[in-house]
Amino acid sequence: MTEAARGVDHVMDAVIELPQSYIESEISLVQRALRTLKHGDAFAVFDEYGDIAAAGPSPEGLYLNDTRFLSHGKLLIEGKRPLLLSSVVQDDNVALSVDLANPDIHVDGTIVLPRDTICIERTKFLWRGVLYERIGFRNFADNRRRFRVDMCLGADFRDLFEVRGSVREKRGQIGVARTTTGVEFHYDGLDGLKRRSILQFQPLPSLIENDRATFFFDLEPLQRSSLFVSVICQAENEPPVTHFSFAFRDCRRAIRAKTAAIATIDSSNELFNEICRRSTSDLYMLISRTPHGLYPYAGIPWYSTPFGRDGIITAMLSLWVDPAVARGVLGYLGATQATRTDASADARPGKILHETRNGEMARLGEVPYRLYYGTVDATPLFVMLAGMYFDRTGDIETIKAIWPNIKAALKWIDEFGDADGDGFVEYARESENGLANQGWKDSYDSIFHADGALAEGPIALCEVQGYVFAAKTHAARIAAHLGERDLEARLSAEAQTLQRNFDAAFWCEDLGAFALALDGRKRPCRVRTSNSGHALFTGIAGPGRAQRVAQTLMARASFSGWGIRTVASGEARYNPISYHNGSIWPHDNAMIALGFARYGLASAASQLFSAMFEAAAHQDLRRLPELFCGFTRRPHRGPTAYPVACAPQAWAAAAPFAFLHACLGMELRHQENSIRFIDPIMPAFLDWVAITHLRLGESRVKLRLHRHDGDVSLNLLDRSGDAKVMLVK
Repeated sequence: MTEAARGVDHVMDAVIELPQSYIESEISLVQRALRTLKHGDAFAVFDEYGDIAAAGPSPEGLYLNDTRFLSHGKLLIEGKRPLLLSSVVQDDNVALSVDLANPDIHVDGTIVLPRDTICIERTKFLWRGVLYERIGFRNFADNRRRFRVDMCLGADFRDLFEVRGSVREKRGQIGVARTTTGVEFHYDGLDGLKRRSILQFQPLPSLIENDRATFFFDLEPLQRSSLFVSVICQAENEPPVTHFSFAFRDCRRAIRAKTAAIATIDSSNELFNEICRRSTSDLYMLISRTPHGLYPYAGIPWYSTPFGRDGIITAMLSLWVDPAVARGVLGYLGATQATRTDASADARPGKILHETRNGEMARLGEVPYRLYYGTVDATPLFVMLAGMYFDRTGDIETIKAIWPNIKAALKWIDEFGDADGDGFVEYARESENGLANQGWKDSYDSIFHADGALAEGPIALCEVQGYVFAAKTHAARIAAHLGERDLEARLSAEAQTLQRNFDAAFWCEDLGAFALALDGRKRPCRVRTSNSGHALFTGIAGPGRAQRVAQTLMARASFSGWGIRTVASGEARYNPISYHNGSIWPHDNAMIALGFARYGLASAASQLFSAMFEAAAHQDLRRLPELFCGFTRRPHRGPTAYPVACAPQAWAAAAPFAFLHACLGMELRHQENSIRFIDPIMPAFLDWVAITHLRLGESRVKLRLHRHDGDVSLNLLDRSGDAKVMLVK
């Protein structure tokens, strides 16, 4: 037996059964600088050259509805790859711009085209299911130059779950045909859909083959020329195709329209301004328009689709900036709420969607995610968001429209969520193909006891009880506004009872934290985790408990210097390079910071804000990723990247807004017509912050907050309307 074989044999001794949701990885997404674009249901992942050079298990490609429509798209000049000069996604995320130059070209050992003679500029963007590209060439030689350009092409039509590592027994048939304007790849899927990738070129190629198109350019000194490429993704209806310049104009106008009414942030720190601009661009690139309004798709490349929990939390974190996102999320999730029992989809009446997929494997039932409801927290979070949105906007018409959905969600909480009637909401999957763990930490091994033993269900998570408490508290206020006084009284009483019972069952005095969960035998999982911080976010914790939790979370075992770990170091399953057992998630930290602010712990919130700001400063494009590793902060080094983290990720993009919200103690209350800053604190990296276009009802304000050592002052710079703006000490 070879050494390699012995190694495999040794590994096989410890093989475990991994869930379908597990993302296989033989490469790291951070080993190369990937570039992403998205519009609607289409997204693309390129390398830094602007190529799609997917080799082996790589996420590069052009995707529509969870199918890869282009798996190979590589630019060559005289048969060689160009030299990379620069590569950047533009600030508004509309386009990828790449600058290249020709390498040295030899014939019979003689350089016939010296490097840096031909400048190549690539501009790529997505618009309405079409990938547009302009490749510009300019000759900087002092004589005429003729050169060959090849576009290498390929389409594998793999389902996203195949790209992630799933193996299928059968696939449909792929074909390719040449057309008068280019080449067409087509795929006859097992689900009955015919998918086509239509590539059009202008000018037409001099030579076209099944896997490449060849062009010849003949340029005088300083002369320019362009090659235009359109890749049309067609599943059911062929999208309209227009000229590059018109599509580019319309794409840029659309993103401006999306962000026209949002609050904007400026500050004394240009690096923080960059982070805010990137967060805004990422968030609104990920947001798609649905028939029910705006919805933030979760992340690229693995989660570019509506997720219930992700959409709700993203809307919560960005609520003060743009309440239209929350309105769209509520509308979409209300429309997709489960109305019947379907064990294969973990669906029960009133339950809120976990995720939806529209690829071939989901349509065939090979994965259970076409409409999948295997989440325990999205349902109470939905009700909680509705209450937060109403407090922020006073939009009673939207609330009336979804009031039946809110009531159905509350009924699910009481009847199906609390099947054993003990007052706590638990989960246990109904399908073997579904998620074993159904909170936000949904890895198979993320819920465990102090000795490392995995918890057996049904499982009652710490944070979920907080979400239920907040849901019933908010729903009671809505019921009062709608005149349903009996319902208000019942929900208020249930929330108070839950708060008492939660403290009795979950509090662990020796840990200074709430238990991670209760297992199926009602035994607490006595583990220090970030979940305790969500109890502060929702308000279910008493003031004394909140102080202790904050101390625990900000101690060295939990706080790495870059943020709060999902699991404290020293716990049985702590692993700083795991997905959920010791890593650091920006959205998790942002929710905890908001929880700190709720209990007047602004200094701890500011410390988290500073750590996350410094982490973002080390990231490519100043973009906070989905998560990073939980290693202790070391001098002269940034945080350690997680190998398959999504970037951008919606709730990570929204996190900087929530950190600022927490530190400024911002409260926007429509009913009181007031914008308040309660005991604000500003971290040392900010001398001042200006907020423009902050809306409350019909009022618009522009204001600036200044830091004076440990104090903060407020200046109202402009106001239309009668909203009250005040600083409260």
